[in-house]
Amino acid sequence: MKVDSLPESGFSSLEGKLDAAGRSFAIVVARFNAFITERLLRSAYDGLLQTGVAKKDIDIVRVPGAFEIPIAARTLALTRNYDAIICLGCLLRGDTAHYDVIVNEVTRGIGQSAQDTGVPHAFGVLTCETLEQAIDRAGLKMGNKGFEAALAAVEMASLKSAIHAQPSAVRKKQVPRSARNAKTERRHHETEKRNDQTNKHARRKS
Repeated sequence: MKVDSLPESGFSSLEGKLDAAGRSFAIVVARFNAFITERLLRSAYDGLLQTGVAKKDIDIVRVPGAFEIPIAARTLALTRNYDAIICLGCLLRGDTAHYDVIVNEVTRGIGQSAQDTGVPHAFGVLTCETLEQAIDRAGLKMGNKGFEAALAAVEMASLKSAIHAQPSAVRKKQVPRSARNAKTERRHHETEKRNDQTNKHARRKS
């Protein structure tokens, strides 16, 4: 697959770029349904290379299944060694009676990890009814979700850097002019009071 440049929106905005040169990424991939997940992995890896990531800056971590992806992703994110984490897996409804529960937990876990650590997580976990649907999403009729996840990770890592590079919008709290005048008058009054007391004390001594 080929990386296309992001379209111009016509509006002034802050956006990430599909340029990952010098950045580091981790890919967490489930071994369960490896027939599908290996296709996702190869395409995600290719996507990172096409956006400028060096091979040495890509770490691949394998876990038993999709349910284990969130904890591995969080552990990697907490090392602060990666600009983004790419999560790849495949869940088929026919494989488990707890499909809906697993899907919800995996989705929640990945999202929570991203929010808690501040490291972008790209969601490349397929949730399909059938194997045919998964095959379509892993390189056939509907493209490859691994590749799409890689591009999302690159763009979000770039956007995070762009946001941090912006000057802070938080300014020092301005004190209203009326409040400043009242404060100045209070200080002047206190100073005059101290001077009067000093003068009275000096006259008593004399």
